[in-house]
Amino acid sequence: MAKDWLRYDQMVEDALRGVVRRALTEAAVSGLPGDHHFYITFRTDNPLVRIPQHLKAQYPREMTIVLQHQFWGLEVTDDSFTVTLSFGGKHEALFIPYETIVSFADPSVKFALQFDSGEAENDEEHEGDEAEGSETVLALDKPEAKPALLDQRLATKSEGAAKADGDAVAASSGGTVVALDAFRKKQ
Repeated sequence: MAKDWLRYDQMVEDALRGVVRRALTEAAVSGLPGDHHFYITFRTDNPLVRIPQHLKAQYPREMTIVLQHQFWGLEVTDDSFTVTLSFGGKHEALFIPYETIVSFADPSVKFALQFDSGEAENDEEHEGDEAEGSETVLALDKPEAKPALLDQRLATKSEGAAKADGDAVAASSGGTVVALDAFRKKQ
């Protein structure tokens, strides 16, 4: 088989990560207009990710954050972003490289992207233990929800259930989920 010199799958994925970067840049500069809010799922087991140890212990594989009403210090660079969110009433800084992002969604406009996690060998190790470390945490900072909801985990699901829910929301509302499997090189 001929060597694939032009990695179109990687080019497409890099371009789509640019969409995430641009959306975050707009949010950092102008805030989030109207009902826009971002769900960002990323790999916590990637050594490039910097999050507090207690969050890494609670979410050893993946974590989903929501940027909506209250987030602080959103700084966007070419290869990563930093944001401070409230967890259990305490502000925590997160450093997230784009290459660790698994999915990005803005439900207000029915837009979602799903990325290759780049951790295929790690996924195989965890195949039998879906529930371990694949929870989803939603940092919803709606002022009216803060006292009652922020101190509890709002959604804890296995990775498969969270993905299925996201796909179902997009499908039922006519949204589009962009999966890059069609562009990936088959091995």
